[in-house]
Amino acid sequence: MDLSARLADYAWLVRAQLRPGRPDWTGGAGCPVVLVPGIWETWHVLRDLGDALHRAGHPVHVLPGLGTNSAELAVGAEVLRRTVVGLDLHGAVVVAHSKGGLIAKTALSLPDVAARVVGLVAVATPFEGSRYATWFPARSVRRLSPRDPAIRRLAADLTAHPRIVAVRPRYDPHVPRAASAPPLSGAVEVEIPLDGHFRLLGDPRLHEAVVHAVEGLAA
Repeated sequence: MDLSARLADYAWLVRAQLRPGRPDWTGGAGCPVVLVPGIWETWHVLRDLGDALHRAGHPVHVLPGLGTNSAELAVGAEVLRRTVVGLDLHGAVVVAHSKGGLIAKTALSLPDVAARVVGLVAVATPFEGSRYATWFPARSVRRLSPRDPAIRRLAADLTAHPRIVAVRPRYDPHVPRAASAPPLSGAVEVEIPLDGHFRLLGDPRLHEAVVHAVEGLAA
């Protein structure tokens, strides 16, 4: 991906974060969906995806208590647990972006969440960490390094993998994946013909893949 494409990726993120208002995603006969954004993202980044899921018949919920999502994974997992339990959700699917997928995988080890959430659709999630995070100035990003103990423990835990659909772009400038990298053992991996880390969240092709994955997990 060249510099202009990277800048377009960041520009999309900024515009997405600044969109005003909050849509009404209540109602729908499909399974409930909980959206979990990535690091330094608000739920607004997943708005297009939430719209697509709601059009497909799913009630969609967000995590306002997550803030800027810069805390440790266990903190985010507890926010997700409180939301799922507080809303009394059952048969739910979590749809997450980037770090949000790590939060959701962490939460699936909690009994309250495991009993209420049937699966996770993770978009562009660094399940093995991202080497670019290793030397990043902000500690909140460095926690996503493959060297971080929490990332290493989470990567080694395969318990939740049969309930995970990992959707990856063809090329991700933030979460590089070597051609020789092993698959996410026990999980379903789907590659879509899109490049980028953020812009793909607004693409109908990603929406279609995520809706299909959600409905497969719910079934």
